Amino acid sequence: MSTATVDDAIARYLDHLTVERGSAVNTVASYRRDLERYRSFLDGRGISEIAAITEEDVRDFLVALRRGDPGSGVPGLADSSVARTLVAARGFHKFCTAEGLAGSDVAHAVRPPKPPRRLPKSLPVDDVLAILDAAGSGDGPRSLRDRALVELLYSCGARISEVTSLDLDDLDREHRAVVLRGKGGKERIVPVGGPAIDAVDAYLVRGRPALVKRATPALFLNVRGGRLSRQSAWQVLVDAAERAGVDKEVSPHTLRHSFATHLLDGGADVRVVQELLGHSSVTTTQVYTLVTVNTMREVYATAHPRAR
Repeated sequence: MSTATVDDAIARYLDHLTVERGSAVNTVASYRRDLERYRSFLDGRGISEIAAITEEDVRDFLVALRRGDPGSGVPGLADSSVARTLVAARGFHKFCTAEGLAGSDVAHAVRPPKPPRRLPKSLPVDDVLAILDAAGSGDGPRSLRDRALVELLYSCGARISEVTSLDLDDLDREHRAVVLRGKGGKERIVPVGGPAIDAVDAYLVRGRPALVKRATPALFLNVRGGRLSRQSAWQVLVDAAERAGVDKEVSPHTLRHSFATHLLDGGADVRVVQELLGHSSVTTTQVYTLVTVNTMREVYATAHPRAR
């Protein structure tokens, strides 16, 4: 095992991320900032060589990140930032071990803090219907496109990227179904509701032909005839929510959350919802059941005469 300084090892690791792994510039910059915090902490302990770092040092660094350590200039961070910084330190030590710069991976057993379980935000059905009514309220090509887009997002519980990447052949209007390509290129077939099919039909007949500038398989087009971007589709939804007077924060994922919550509220089996959402694990989908349980508690507390 060779002797390496912390500074040299960090430089080699950042080069590895850039050259061999092809990490994005912003990703490398983030790792650089996080490892700078780690180096400052080690400097405060008089540690300058990789071989001198112990598991206890890494655990103490985790404590310093959470509480702050003025002596080494490490600020106290939120749990999400603590987790990200520790991930950088763990990746660094794994690299040092693989490259023979350290005899063992002293960070392997040190785990980042588990983030609190956040309930997905969903909208009441009335708010969703108001947004759908406000999306593409006119009869022009863009209005027809916008209505079809938002209807499809909610009808399928699709991610925004799944809808903007749709081609004409992905939609089976006869059987009211669509092929969605999720994370990792995994395909799933999802049923499409009648109102969404009607909105898509109106767009295909009276809207899309006016937007086409050249041959393209894309279902949703921008005003230049190219495929509608995720950012533009996102803005369509935000504008519709504003026109509908919905004062909550609304994003494409809000409709996805609402889709899942409304299905479960209506009695759908959680494993069916898992398949519709394209979740690889039912555990991910079960988060939505917490929303419905909370709703039931609220209704019970306000409606039952002996609830209090």
